[in-house]
This record gives sequence, structure tokens and C-alpha cells, in this order.
Amino acid sequence: MTTRIFRFAPQRTAGIFSATLAAWLTLATPVRAAIPPAENLLPSDTLLLISVPDFSTLRAAGKQSPQWLFWNDAAMKPFQDKFMARWNEKLVAPLERDLGVKFSDFTNLPQGQLTLAVTQNGWTGSGDPMPGVLLLLDTKGKSDLLKTNLAALRKKWADAGKPMHNETIRGISFSVVPLSSNDIPATLAGVFPRRQPVQELGKENKPPPPGEIVVGQFESLLIVGSSLKVVEPVATRLTGGALPPLGDNALFAADRLAQFRDAPLYYGWFNAKTLFDVLVHITPPEPNPEAPSPVPPIPWDKILGASGLTGLKSASFSYRESHDGSRLDFYISAPEASRQGIFKIIAAAPKDANPPAFVPADAVKFLRWRVDGQKSWAAFEKMLSDISPAWLSSLNSVISIANATAQTKDPNFDVRKNLIGNLGDDWISYQKAPAGKTLVDLNSAPSLFLFAALNPDQAVLAIKNVASLTSSQENAPAPRDFLGRKIYTIALSARRAPGATSPTPRWLYCTAGGGYVALTTDVSMIEAYLRSADSKARPLRETAGFANAAQHIGGAGNGLFAYQNQRETMRAAFTALKNSSTDSPPSGGANAFSALPFASPEKIFGGWMDFSLLPEYDKVSKYFYFSVTSGNVTADGFSFKVFAPRPPQLN
Repeated sequence: MTTRIFRFAPQRTAGIFSATLAAWLTLATPVRAAIPPAENLLPSDTLLLISVPDFSTLRAAGKQSPQWLFWNDAAMKPFQDKFMARWNEKLVAPLERDLGVKFSDFTNLPQGQLTLAVTQNGWTGSGDPMPGVLLLLDTKGKSDLLKTNLAALRKKWADAGKPMHNETIRGISFSVVPLSSNDIPATLAGVFPRRQPVQELGKENKPPPPGEIVVGQFESLLIVGSSLKVVEPVATRLTGGALPPLGDNALFAADRLAQFRDAPLYYGWFNAKTLFDVLVHITPPEPNPEAPSPVPPIPWDKILGASGLTGLKSASFSYRESHDGSRLDFYISAPEASRQGIFKIIAAAPKDANPPAFVPADAVKFLRWRVDGQKSWAAFEKMLSDISPAWLSSLNSVISIANATAQTKDPNFDVRKNLIGNLGDDWISYQKAPAGKTLVDLNSAPSLFLFAALNPDQAVLAIKNVASLTSSQENAPAPRDFLGRKIYTIALSARRAPGATSPTPRWLYCTAGGGYVALTTDVSMIEAYLRSADSKARPLRETAGFANAAQHIGGAGNGLFAYQNQRETMRAAFTALKNSSTDSPPSGGANAFSALPFASPEKIFGGWMDFSLLPEYDKVSKYFYFSVTSGNVTADGFSFKVFAPRPPQLN
């Protein structure tokens, strides 16, 4: 018998032992399960959500985006440095002081999903309870850092004397901090001032119910809600409870399958059916004899029903990026069987919406919309009648006055026949880069609007007659002939320009040609349009990259198509903003904020952006290119897609 002797090398023995021990520890140690996606955590009564499925992926994609590269280009550093210094000095530092936190402690926490949601929470349209607000943030491997930061935050709240207490839901500890309007940080209150309450005669204003903020952590997930009731469904699902999640909602499930597949960087969803079902059942307020309304109130159900909003099921969007560019998809679920009001008015037919040959390549904006004007007008009148017959009666009265006025010169004139009855199914507008170099010029770039008409010449005269109702045409120049067509000049109401001593006359130019009625405030645009038949200029649709970009959104044959040349619009914007930095008010840089809905925004933001520090545009123009948009109407709803090709110089 042969005896076999096995020899074990010490190193090999140690390696086998280490591997066995590691395997045993792996099996013995509980594996932390991944945090479920938003649709498996949120309740089925969610009204609105915006979700980033994986923040690390979004962060990586963002750092390769043209916008990020533009902002961090060396040429932008002087402008960026001054803006960020003011941002930190005037907003970040005061907010950190008011809230008792350091934002830098939290900026690296988002690693997995980041979801913001609004839930119905028992809301029935008025009063308490109010809709709930939820924030879910998955820190993945940074759960210990999250725990440390939350502990520090609770200590600061306690040190500040906030009446905080703890509650436990299914083993998850939550800190509850009461909130009132006085708890709004002073920094934010200065930017978003509180609206003053309106006191109605004979009625006592009820103070708003006190609110609270609820903060908790489950493994790597931060949970923030507006009440314990709001966070309870999330805690239940995280710990194995059987409550119906948003994913079981039939409306969301349909949109998720159609819109949220292929891993979007972020997406949003709006439960329109639930919201409008609540709004139509709001009981109208009792008439107040001490403050009677001169206009009879119109019930919500009539307004929402006639406008078509009650036929809306949901709305959603999703955003994706690839090596070819970025795409934003927007979808409105509005079945044709229940479609009326606004959605009947805007529904385009699946017809060619390519830029016609007369639209030149130097157009910086273009839109073509194939909607039947006469059908849309009929839907508009029906909507007015359904809301209030008095509204339709008022419209008919205006039309009768227009007819009576015009018939003093033309007994056969009829607005409905000459104008409305002439409307076709093709609406086009395009714009060129502004000729000037100021903010005023930026907002008054030369543009042309056209609509197809069955009898364009008759429609032009109808527009001229209707215009006489709003402004006198006594001083309007006589029509002039141009290449065999008449160009009519219609006087508009004069406006006083900033700093001017007298109003400036304004004119609308109108002509018929090629089956369209063309209107503009820049006569050169109409002249170029009438010359286009003999022009050898390159059309917009032959622009390099145009056809390929259109294919990313399903082509231009679905009834709506748009184009925007960001490279040229940004060139004009850079020039106007740099010039505005040397202008005296009111056209200076601070005035760029005058349209924002803040109180005295120029006092807060006016010095943040020094447009004189912007670089010469050619140094950063490589970050801008163009975008295309298509719209499509099906029996199920409305689909809109926007695609922006990646600028060639960045590839």
C-alpha cells in the first residue's frame, strides 16, 4: 500500500484560511439592501414628484455638459469669481447663520436617488389637512456621515431653543421641529417677502395652521417631511409594510413604462386627474353681503371642465444625455374622447412642419404649427360658452361692433367671413438676430409671422379693418406696391420709449403672398419674404446638422416643429449684456432683474453679475449650438420632444 503524504506550504495554508474566514464573515454579516426607487416608497396618492434616480450619474454627466464646461471655462473665471463671491457673501453665509448649518457638510451626501414629492395627504381642496411634502435622499456609502451631520444639526436646534421632540415610526427615529412663518430665515424673507393677508369685510381671517418639519434616517436614506403623517407611509414601506405604493397607481405605471424607461438622468410626474378631481369638488364660498362681488363667481367645475383640464390624466417629463446630445421629453396624457377646451384648440394635425424654403438659414428662431384655425376658433367659442354664456355674448358684441364700424366703408364686410372663415391650418413664425446691441434691441429682434389663408387678400383687408377699432388709421401711410404685391401699413398705438420726450409711432406691416398672410413690425422682413421666390439664399432646413437633429425627435412631420440657434442668440445676448454694464439706468445690468417676482430685486441681485467681466463671445461660443423641438398629437395625448446636439467643437 502506498502512503501519500500531503504537504501544505505555510503561505498557501494562510491564504486558504483567510479566504474561508472572509467567506464566513460575508455570510454572517447582514447585507444592507439597496434603497428602493421612488415609486416603491412614495404613496399612491402622490400628486407631484421630481426624481433623480442616481445622483452620482447625474453629477458625472453634468460635469461633461456644455453648460458646465462653459461656466468653468478659464475665460469665464473673472465673471464667475465675482458672482460666486457675492453669492456666498449675500446668500450662503447668511443662510448658514440663520439655519445653523454648513452647506458644505451636505453637498457631497447625494449619491443615489434624490426625490422631491407632494402627496395628497387627505387634502380635499381647502383647509386642513394640507398636501404633504417629502424629500428623500440616498447617501449610499455615506450613511455614517449623514448620521453625524444630523446629530450635529439636532444639537444646534436644541442649543437654539427650538421645541424639538423625537418620535419613532416602525423603529425609525424622527426629529420633529415645529415651524411658523417667523421661522423663515431672514435672508429668504428678504428675497421672497411674505404676502400681506387680505381682510374681507364681514369675515375674520383665520391664521394658517402651524407646520412642522420631520427629519429621520433609515440606513443610507435621509427622510424629510412636512409632518409625521406624511413620512409614515415611507417608513412603513422601508420596513416591510404592505401599503400600496405609487408604482401601483395605474396612471403612473403607464407613464413609467412609456416615459421613464432607458434610465433618464431625472424625471418628473404630475397626477393631474387627482388634483383636478379635488378642485372641481371645492364648495364655492358663500356670498358675502357686506362685500358683494360685481361679477357673479363662476364655479370651479365649469372653468376646469370647459377648459379641458378635467380630461387631463397626467403630465410627465424626462431628461437624458448621450454622446450625440441631450433630449427632454414632455408628455401630456389627455385621451381624445374626453378632450375639449384648450386641448382641442392646440391639437395639431400630423402634417409636414418642416421650415418652408423661404425661411432663411440666418433665422435664429423658427416655429411651425399645423393647427386648423377654424376648428380652433369653434373650440374657443364653445369653451367660452361652457364657462359662461355671458362671455360668449361679450365676444359676439365685439365682433358686431367691428362689423358695424367696417361696414361704414365696406357694406359687405363681415369679420367671421372675411377673417375667421379664411383661417387655414398652417402657422409660421421666424426671427433673425437683433440688429442693435442693447437690451432693448435684444427684445425687439426682427421677426415675421405668417398664417395660411383661403383668400389671403381678403384676410389682409379684414385685419386692417379690425385694427382700426384699436387705433386711428388716419395717419397711416397708403399701401405701396412691391414686386406685384401690396404692403399695407397699419398704425399701432404709440409708445413712449425710456427717456423719450414723446411717444414713438409704431407700425404693423401686412401683405398677402404665396397662400399666406404675413405680418411684421419690420418692413424689411416682409420685403425679404416677397423676394424669397427668386432668392438663391440657403434655406434653414439645409443647415448643417439640422436633418440629423430632427431625426432624434421623430422628424418634422408630426404637426409642430421648432428650431433655435443658441449660438447666435447667445452672441446677441453677450453683446447686449456687456453693453448694459456701461449704460446708465434704466437699461443697466441691474435692470435685467426688474421682471423677477421679488421685492426690489435690484437691491439684492443688482451687484452680483458684472456683465463687463464677460469674455469676448468668440472665446466661449464653442459651448453653444442649436436645438430642435417636435410636437405630436395622438389619440392618447400630446408628446413634445426637445433635442440639443452636442456642439461639434466639444467632441
